[in-house]
Parts: sequence; C-alpha cells; structure tokens
Amino acid sequence: MPATSSSPHIPLQQIDSQELKLWIKQQALQLGFADCVIARPDAQAELVRFKEYLKRGYHGDMKFLEENLEKRADPTLLVPGTKSIICVRMNYLVETPKPRYVPDEPNSAIIARYARGRDYHKVMRGRLKTLASKIKEKVGEFESRPFADSAPIFEKSLAENAGMGWTGKHTLLIHKKSGSFFVLGELFTSLELPFDEPTTSHCGSCTACIDICPTQAIIEPYMLDARKCIAYLTIEYKGIIPEELRRGIGNRVFGCDDCQLICPWNSFAKKATIEDFNPRHNLDQMTLLDLWHWDEATFLTCTEGSPIRRTGYQSFMRNIAIGLGNAPFSPQIMQALQQNKSRHDEVVQVHIDWAIAEQYCKQLEN
Repeated sequence: MPATSSSPHIPLQQIDSQELKLWIKQQALQLGFADCVIARPDAQAELVRFKEYLKRGYHGDMKFLEENLEKRADPTLLVPGTKSIICVRMNYLVETPKPRYVPDEPNSAIIARYARGRDYHKVMRGRLKTLASKIKEKVGEFESRPFADSAPIFEKSLAENAGMGWTGKHTLLIHKKSGSFFVLGELFTSLELPFDEPTTSHCGSCTACIDICPTQAIIEPYMLDARKCIAYLTIEYKGIIPEELRRGIGNRVFGCDDCQLICPWNSFAKKATIEDFNPRHNLDQMTLLDLWHWDEATFLTCTEGSPIRRTGYQSFMRNIAIGLGNAPFSPQIMQALQQNKSRHDEVVQVHIDWAIAEQYCKQLEN
C-alpha cells in the first residue's frame, strides 16, 4: 500500500520494535478495540486440557473441534511465516446489567447479549483489516491475516498468554477491569514484535458461575460439558433437546449469559463503544409469543447480518417452543402452540407437544 502524507512510510528495519508495538496498540484503541496485546504464536500448553475435553466427549456434535489440533497448538502451521499475533477484544454490552443478578422475566425471549446486534465476526474482521492497512502505511508490506472465531485457533489461550485476562471457572476469559462481556479477534502477522506476558488468575474460591448454571454444564472448575450448555443446545445443536434439560433452559432462546451475569468481576464490565452491537429489531425486548409468530421469511429478514441466523429457523422455533412450555400458564400460549403446527419440522413438533403438556400441567395446578 502506498505511503500517505499524513503517515510517512518508515522502513521496518528503522523502527524500534517496542515503539511500533505501542503505536499499534494506540491504533487498535482508536479503531474501537477495548484492548490489544501481542501474543507468541504458540498455544501448546492448551493442548493437554483440550484433548481431555475431547476425550470426555464434552464437545458434543462439534466434530470440527477434533480436527487440526496441530494447527491449533502451533499457529505457524495455520499461517506460515507468523512471527507475532495481535490479539484484540471488543466490549459488546449496550447496557450494564445489575451486578451478580440474573433477571427473572419468564415471558421474555432471552437472547444472549452479544447476539442482539450485528454479527460481531464481520465487525471484528473488518476492523482488523483496517488495523493491518494502518500498519502497512507506516512500515510497508508485511504478511497478515485477520480471524474472528473463524479458524482452528486457541484464541482464548493466545490472549490469556499475552495478559488480556485469565480463564475463569466458566471457561471464559475475564479481565480484571472489564469483566468478560467481550469478544476476541486476532491478526496473525509476520512482524517481529515484543510479546506481552500473562497476568495472574483472580477467581479464588468463588464458585458463583458453577452454582448458577441452569443446566449444571460446568462439570468442574475450568471444564464445561457443551452437551448440557444452553449456548450449545440453542445455537449449535440441531436435534431433539433432552427432556431433562428443557426446564433448565427456561426462556433462553439463543445463548445464555447467566454465568457472566453472576460473576463479581462483571461489576466492572464496560459498555460497547461502537453502534454495531446495538440491538436490532427490538431483539432485547421481544416476548416469546412475538417470536413464535414469525414465519421463516420474517426470521430471515430480522436476522440478516445477525449471529442468530446460525441456528436456522426451525431450531430457533424449537428453542422458543421450549420457552413457551416453561412460561407461566396462558390460554394465549396454549392457542399459539396448537396453531400452525404444519409449518414446523418433526424436531420442532416434539418440543411443541412437550410445551403443550407443560402448559396443561400448569393449568391443572392453577
């Protein structure tokens, strides 16, 4: 990329690497990233824990996690020539929730906070490309590739090893001054930059995330069984959700924030600085019945550019059917469940029948 008058080209060999690192971090913050660290292209230490996770079958149907283990552990196999990895994070909260509080709103359709606005993968990659362009304007050509949960990368491990935070007992990354409501991205580069060092862990004896999990998916500290996790069940999994887990899912129709909401470190959570995370189509205020009346065309229109597209219409309706079954008894819910059953597939039908039975039991109890 040609040099610009506002940012004169300086040959890379003439730039102090520490100064360049600090300059890159400044540019990252100006682009809306909440933090930026420089990581070693090495995640071998994560491999032992991950292999145990796979051995126990905790990854469920996510068979892709069994592949490319060597590339996950050694990022230079994924992108040859990688000398350093620029790790960034973006805060996504629009409103700061009450500390250590999980709201009880049984008729609301709860969508995980990261998924209420624009798909963060696109936001992250676009800004990482802009960051790469800015660096090229300063130092000339170098090799780089941006990633946002889009390749076999131990992204949390890389960021943790460079001091962006520590892995909490819920397996998410926690930052001492920002909590955990953020998403991660990486820019693999051929630049030789000084690496940042890891920080210390600060979970202590706290088990709030383990205790609050509605389906007890956190089997032990730092080990999550995805087969029980509401985020996996409502997003990745496409089949019939085990009946013993349905009541625990409650009214969470896409993802779950409970283990983060209860975490004391999220009393320091920061708000997003960009508008892309603002809720679209009132997805932060929808009721279960509002969403149940969506046909597939409405679903596709209202989830354009949204992470919710990932689950697909029928799986989304399956999730909402569970939510309706868990809601307080309502004649309107009973009527809605019994109408338009023909537009749903066999998997959804199973959950509709369960929801009707649950509503009927609550009616008798009343």
